[in-house]
Amino acid sequence: MTQNRSPMPPRQKSEELQLLHSGQAFFPALIKAFDAAAQWIQLETYIFDFHGAGAQVADALTRAARRGVKVQVLVDGIGTSPLPAEWRKKFAEAGVEWCVYSPLAAGLLGLGGLGLLVPERWRRLHRKLCVVDQRLVFCGGINVLDDYFDLVHGELQAPRFDFAVAVRGPLALEAADAMALLWWRVQVGYSARQRHLSEAWEKFRAAGYGGLADVPQHAQPTNAGAPSSAASRPRAALVLRDNLRNRGSIERAYRKAIGQARHEIIISNAYFLPGGKLRRALVRAARRGVRVTLLLQGKYEHFMQYHAARPVYGALLSAGVEIHEYEVSFLHAKVAVVDGHWATVGSSNLDPLSLLLAREANVVVDDKAFAEDLRRHLCEAMATQGRRMDPAAYSQRPLGQRLQGWLAYALMRLALLVTGQRY
Repeated sequence: MTQNRSPMPPRQKSEELQLLHSGQAFFPALIKAFDAAAQWIQLETYIFDFHGAGAQVADALTRAARRGVKVQVLVDGIGTSPLPAEWRKKFAEAGVEWCVYSPLAAGLLGLGGLGLLVPERWRRLHRKLCVVDQRLVFCGGINVLDDYFDLVHGELQAPRFDFAVAVRGPLALEAADAMALLWWRVQVGYSARQRHLSEAWEKFRAAGYGGLADVPQHAQPTNAGAPSSAASRPRAALVLRDNLRNRGSIERAYRKAIGQARHEIIISNAYFLPGGKLRRALVRAARRGVRVTLLLQGKYEHFMQYHAARPVYGALLSAGVEIHEYEVSFLHAKVAVVDGHWATVGSSNLDPLSLLLAREANVVVDDKAFAEDLRRHLCEAMATQGRRMDPAAYSQRPLGQRLQGWLAYALMRLALLVTGQRY
C-alpha cells in the first residue's frame, strides 16, 4: 500500500485536542482542513447529503482534488442515497474517488426486494472519520448532513445536538492506516462482485495481503478503555469496533471506565439500549454512590429506537440513575465524561446495532480540560434544553406506551436472535 500513502509525517509526542460542538463548529473546521490539505484526504461517513452544509463540504473536497490532493470518500450503502448526477459529474471531473460500502443493490439482487432481511446486510459502516494529510483526524457522531435538515423530517427548527473531536498528533496516522486498509478491502470486494477478477487480484496485491507488500498495522492501545493519570501515556486513543478483532472494544472501554468511576458519570447517547453487562455496570456505579446521569433522546425519531429503550429505564431509575430527555431537537451525540478527566466522543450508540453489528469509531481522551469542556456542554443542555424523567411518572405511564415499549423491545430481541447475537 506504500504507493497510496503520503510521506510519513514526523511523530508528535502528544495530541492536540479540540472539541467541536454540533455541525456549526464541525463543518467550518472540516472545510478549513480540506482547503489546507496538501496530499491526502480520507473521509468515511454513514450519511453524505448534499443539502446546505453538505454541499459546502462536497465543494471543498472538489477544490482539494482539483489542486492535486488525493481525495477518497467512503459512504455507507444504506445511509447514503445514490450519488446525484450533478455531483457524480463534478467529482469525476475533479478526481474525487467515491466508493460505497456494502451497496444496497448488491444485497437485493436475486432476492425479490427482500435483501434487507438478510442479517449480513445489517453490518453497516457507521463510523464518521476523516484524516487530512495523516496529521489531523476528525472523529465523532456528525454525518455530512446539515444541522437544520433531516432526511425523514425535513427542515428542523433547532440544530442537532452532536459532537466531534479534532486531534492532531500520532492518532491521525493510526486512523489513516485503519481507513486505508478498509478502503482497499472495499475496493477488492467491489471488483470481485463485478467479476473483475484480475483487477481484484491487483488490488489484493496492492493492499499488501499475503506478504506481498507492507500492510499498515493497526494496534489498539492497551490503555484505551480505562481512565488513567499516568503522564507518560497518550492523552487520546482511537477505539474501533468491527466484526473481526475488535468486536467488543468500545463497549469494554465504557464498562471499564464506568467500573473505575468514583464520583460522576455523564453519558449522552442518541439510541440507548445497552446490553445486560453495561446496564448492570451503571446500576452498580449508582449504588456505590457515583452520580450517574444520562442525557437521552426525548424527541420521537424512529419507532424502534425510541420505544425499545423505554423498558430498560425502570431498573436504572430504581438504582438512582438520573435520566434527562433532550427535547429541543434531535439528539445525535455519542459521548461520555467520567470523573472529570476521562471522556469519549465517537459514532457508537449504546445499542445492539452499534455494539454488535456496525463498524464504529470512538476517540477516548484522558484530559481534564477536554473533559470539562464536554461536561459543561452536557450540563448546560440538561439544565436548559432537557427534561428530567420522574421515576413516579415513569412507573405510571399509560398502558399504550408500555405496550409500544415492550413490542419494540421484543422486535429488537427477535432481530438479534436472527443474527445469532447475544446481548
